[in-house]
Amino acid sequence: MKDSVKAAVEQILDSYLEVNNHRKTPERYAILDAVYSTDGHFTLDELGEKLATEYKFPVSRATLYNTLNLFMELRLVIRHRFQGTTSYEVYGESHSHQICTMCGKVTEVKTPEVTKAIDALRLKRFRKDGFTLYIYGICSTCQAKLTRKMNTKKTTKTDNDNESR
Repeated sequence: MKDSVKAAVEQILDSYLEVNNHRKTPERYAILDAVYSTDGHFTLDELGEKLATEYKFPVSRATLYNTLNLFMELRLVIRHRFQGTTSYEVYGESHSHQICTMCGKVTEVKTPEVTKAIDALRLKRFRKDGFTLYIYGICSTCQAKLTRKMNTKKTTKTDNDNESR
């Protein structure tokens, strides 16, 4: 994590904990560091594994869950629910996700036209901070599997028709 970003997010967490008379636990700061050193999306289990292996700082699932909820409240982390899986990522730049409805693969995509349209959008009594767009479809890998499966069925049907003549 860049030092300036690290200092900024730690300051947000420090201020919140002080104002609300919460303890500044090493677990919260270890989780914050692990989250902000992760590229892209991560699950609760992946974060727990990273803390245990890379940081040598195992943390209970309940602590992870409660800390991520706190980070969401502070707008340091955003939660996504992709095809039955809950993932998290650092709150940041607006972006779009393409999600395969067959395998569940999630890919971030740049959509400058959408970003420009949302930036120009004027909403009444609402301050927009960002957006996340989900685009559902079938990835190229799954599409290739479907095509092979369909071709196999056609070949089998043709072979069966020829045998019955």
